[in-house]
Amino acid sequence: MRSILPAVLVALLTGGPAVAHETKIGSLTIEHAWARPAVKGNSAAYMVIMNAGADDRLTGASSDVAGTAELHSTTIDAQGVGKMVPVQAVDVPSAGEAKLAPGGLHLMLVGLKQPLKEGEEFPLTLNFEHAGPVTVEVEVEKKASHGEEAGMEHMHEQPSN
Repeated sequence: MRSILPAVLVALLTGGPAVAHETKIGSLTIEHAWARPAVKGNSAAYMVIMNAGADDRLTGASSDVAGTAELHSTTIDAQGVGKMVPVQAVDVPSAGEAKLAPGGLHLMLVGLKQPLKEGEEFPLTLNFEHAGPVTVEVEVEKKASHGEEAGMEHMHEQPSN
């Protein structure tokens, strides 16, 4: 028991692995920012943005690992075909959250400038309407696919006006 206690105390005092994926700025908390591995082409980044303050909006993002970072939503049409549609912004409501997840809202990393290798991290700057720029570390993780976004990395549709 005594040999386990120091390890438990160290884990508790350092916050353990869950804290490593959390960024706080003002009333915003960005949890578990991650991206899919990719050798070239495109990838996608996901996270949960929690807001303890006034309404805000995620209006864009940028990273040195990609030519552009675009906000997208995945939609399924009447025939069951998934398409990614660019969105102008993602609302982050007061006392609420915005989830960027496979099969829904996400950040497309278009035109990768370098491979994204599992286990590595890269900085991603999120631009908020009120909070301004917030830089998070994104971990490249291989997640089990449940059919979300499978094969849709190249499907892009222009928003209708």
